[in-house]
Amino acid sequence: MFTIAHFSDLHLGPLPSGAARRHFALKRTLGVINWRLGRHRLHNPAIAHAIAADIRAAAPDHVALTGDIVNVAAHDEFTNAAQWIRSFGEPSWISFVPGNHDTYVRMDWQHGLSGLAGYMEGDMRVGLTQTTAQIRTPFPYVRLRRNVALIGVSTAVPQPLHRASGVLGDIQRQSLAALLPDLRERGYARVVMIHHPPLPGLASPRRALIDAAPLKHILETHGAELILHGHNHENMQNTLASRFGTVHVLGVPSASMTGLSHHAPAAWNLYRIQRQSGKWDIEVITRSFDPLTRTIATTGQFPLSS
Repeated sequence: MFTIAHFSDLHLGPLPSGAARRHFALKRTLGVINWRLGRHRLHNPAIAHAIAADIRAAAPDHVALTGDIVNVAAHDEFTNAAQWIRSFGEPSWISFVPGNHDTYVRMDWQHGLSGLAGYMEGDMRVGLTQTTAQIRTPFPYVRLRRNVALIGVSTAVPQPLHRASGVLGDIQRQSLAALLPDLRERGYARVVMIHHPPLPGLASPRRALIDAAPLKHILETHGAELILHGHNHENMQNTLASRFGTVHVLGVPSASMTGLSHHAPAAWNLYRIQRQSGKWDIEVITRSFDPLTRTIATTGQFPLSS
């Protein structure tokens, strides 16, 4: 058995002093105003620390963190985020893929995600990858852990004002179309990590994955055992029929959410993956923060049908 913990959308606060003044960008300034007007009441860093402690206590074999570790991509936010994730665990234990808030505005790699580089590097050679000015580690990346292949893709690109959409792009989609059948033939359970929900209709147009339709076709053609995403700040479970069985698509709430809004309180999922009688069996355990008792407890446990 191999176990994976999945959490997402930390939105670590509080915002550093001067986040709107230094390195001015209009979208960042509006984001800071939005944070001060109310968003700061929705995300509590103490809850993020409690979720992290709960994951460490469960001692999973690996951790998947699917983006939005910061809020407005202020330079000091990334310094704090790098310190936070290093205190949580080693890069070999945690796989990170960025979200739209991690590329909130255009900025150079060294002022942004470079401190998280070790958490976005694979251990298998991938022939076709892309880098950008903001993300210098090649995507997609693959980490092989026993009989599980963790595939990280990036949907994080700077967007105009009032948009939070994402895009994979031609290169990542082509690479994924080659990786999925190769890893299946080699006997790996394929776990894809992505920030935006990967199927059409799972997010509003201004927040959706722009190329969800071609990604859906790739998944229908080549299959995958599990796709983990964030972005919507909700517990989500969807399925897709592929030529090689059911593709399970699961999202989790923000790992710092207080539960004081229409969004679900903070939670994370534990996946137990094992090969039984020639097929992959996956069990899901959901651990959620209770705003009343301020404790974290199991709120769901169920198998994923093949």
